[in-house]
Amino acid sequence: MLDWTGSVVDPSLAAWLGRLQEASFSRAGPAMRKAYPPERRMTGPQLAEYLERRTYALASSTRPDGRAHAAPTLFSIYEEAFWLPTLGGAARLRNVRVHPWLALSVIEGEHDTHAAVLTEGPAEVLATVPEYAREITELRNDGVSLDWAAAWLR
Repeated sequence: MLDWTGSVVDPSLAAWLGRLQEASFSRAGPAMRKAYPPERRMTGPQLAEYLERRTYALASSTRPDGRAHAAPTLFSIYEEAFWLPTLGGAARLRNVRVHPWLALSVIEGEHDTHAAVLTEGPAEVLATVPEYAREITELRNDGVSLDWAAAWLR
């Protein structure tokens, strides 16, 4: 299956995203299920294609004092996890160390032509990252080095 660039969409990524979405909607309330019935949701392959062409997400975390914090972040997906390179002094590192939870929002468009992927779950701060995760994230960053990433969130 091809993505928007003509590249092959990873079938295991598409399957994982499809399972993740189904699990999410199985726990969703009636208002969410009504707003996004199955015919309005992206399929696993559509989710994979959409996320492959999006480079940044909005990462939301909770500050140690309980206030919300949101900031844009580069992201990649590797081994059924979202990987976020992060500057050493970033607020979200402190936040996740205290409240190990993160929400990511990837949104484009308006009204009937919008697309949105929202995900949240437990998060952790990592000092090292698998080499392949770093490589694919650098490629998503137009090949620019990620030497600035002192830590990663997963």
